[in-house]
Amino acid sequence: MHRRTVPTSLAAAAVVAVLAGCAAGGNGSGGAEGSSDPVTFICTPQEDWCQLVASEFTSATGIRADYVRLSGGEAVARLSATGDSPEFDAWFGGGAEGHLAADEAGFIEPYTSPNAEQIADEYKDPDGRWTGVYVGALSFCSNTDVLDEIGAKAPTSWRDLLDPKFKANVAMAHPGTSGTAYQALWTEVDLNDGDQDAALAYFTKLHSNILQYSKSGSAPGQMAGRGEVATGVIFAQDCQKFINEGFTNLTTTFPEEGTGYEVGAVSLLANARNPEGAKAFIDWTLTAEAQDLAATVGSYSVPTNPDATLTDDMIDLDEVTLEPVDIDDAGAARTELVARFDTEVAPAPKE
Repeated sequence: MHRRTVPTSLAAAAVVAVLAGCAAGGNGSGGAEGSSDPVTFICTPQEDWCQLVASEFTSATGIRADYVRLSGGEAVARLSATGDSPEFDAWFGGGAEGHLAADEAGFIEPYTSPNAEQIADEYKDPDGRWTGVYVGALSFCSNTDVLDEIGAKAPTSWRDLLDPKFKANVAMAHPGTSGTAYQALWTEVDLNDGDQDAALAYFTKLHSNILQYSKSGSAPGQMAGRGEVATGVIFAQDCQKFINEGFTNLTTTFPEEGTGYEVGAVSLLANARNPEGAKAFIDWTLTAEAQDLAATVGSYSVPTNPDATLTDDMIDLDEVTLEPVDIDDAGAARTELVARFDTEVAPAPKE
């Protein structure tokens, strides 16, 4: 891969394409190879990327695409609610551990795309339950003005967030609704050698410094940008997006002891109404051309296709201390660990 800066003209063209799509993500008419059936997918990244994915897939294939934007936790809940009569054909984005949780519940149909050959082994499931589209690292997204007000420096370790100076000045999402927050929770499990009790003990201490648990994983970055908190725990690509959109008082730092990362995945859903269209959608999302679209709407996760372009706004994963993630373990533990967070951390009184 090589790095470049996205030209303003290309970004503007992407915005035009986004605005041309309808709010639900449908675009175009008719279908490829004689099929007029649409592909309906869950989309977990931010709305503008979802719109662009839907419209550009239709432009590339002739298959109409509709989507519903759901966070990782919401996606699993929605699939559970629909049971054997799913609304969706595929799931795009969100951490692979969420896809594995859906697989454990019987909602994933294994599919190995021919385009998966280009994707590194660490970014795909050997059994085809999910294939990685992008990689993102957890970060601390901090408002430098608020940090000055509370007399704190931008955090560079998970321990820093426990400082009393950050009381009611940290925001993160709830791991039950957000894959971002679950990644933060699982990172503490990994940093404590798999000890879930120690991880929950850390979040119990952090609880008093949390102003709010949001539903969306990126919302804490917006809260920091508006000055509502000093620091949000979000993926670095989301913090960079907010900086580029005008929150220039934000700064991104990473925990020195190690930060978690997600492999944003795509998967085929069981009992899909249009399985062939869904496979075509998955094939397309793994191409370099499809993955290059993300940066044009300010989504700066690192693409998994080695032929995709890296931009200057994307982090260099080699320069960040990444905590190795066992995606299978993270997915298998998700239901139990989120339930414990709900009962042991979230309702606890704040000191």
